[in-house]
Amino acid sequence: MTTQDIEETPEQAAQHEEAERRMMGFKYKRPESLGDANKGLVRLAGTDLMKGVVQVIEDGGENVLHYHEGMDSFWMVLRGRARFYGPGDKLVGEYGPMEGVVTPRGARYWFEKASDEALELLQVASYDMRSKGARRFAVDPEAPKSNRNQWFDGQNNNQPINQG
Repeated sequence: MTTQDIEETPEQAAQHEEAERRMMGFKYKRPESLGDANKGLVRLAGTDLMKGVVQVIEDGGENVLHYHEGMDSFWMVLRGRARFYGPGDKLVGEYGPMEGVVTPRGARYWFEKASDEALELLQVASYDMRSKGARRFAVDPEAPKSNRNQWFDGQNNNQPINQG
C-alpha cells in the first residue's frame, strides 16, 4: 500500500467524519448457554460490506454442502478444531487455534467440529455489492439439516436475538 498526500475537499471531509462516527469497538465473550441450540452465533460488529461473527459449535457444524452468492469468508479457529470439506466430502483441511481457511463466494463447502471441546470459529465475511448479498444455497436441498442456531448480539452483552 502506498500513501499519498491529497488536498481534501469539504465534501470529502464530511464523508470521512461520517465514516468515523460509524467506527465501533467490539469485545467477544462466549455465551454462557446456547439454550437448546447446538450452535451459537455472536454478532461482533460490521458494516454494509463486511461483518464479524463468532460461531460457537457444541455439536456438529455446517453439515450441509452449500455456497454463498456474493460473500467471501475468512475463517479462523479460536478454540477447538474444525474440518472443512468440499464436494464429495473431500477434506479441504483441518484447522486448530489460530489457523483457518478462506472460502471465496461460490465455493461449495461444509464444516464440522473436530475435537471434544466446543469449537469457537471467527468468521469475517465481505460482500460483493453487485450481487444479491450473502444468499446461501444448499447444494442438496433434500439433505437433512440438524443445526439449531441461536444468534446473540455481541454489542449488547450477548442478548439473544430472535430470528422469528
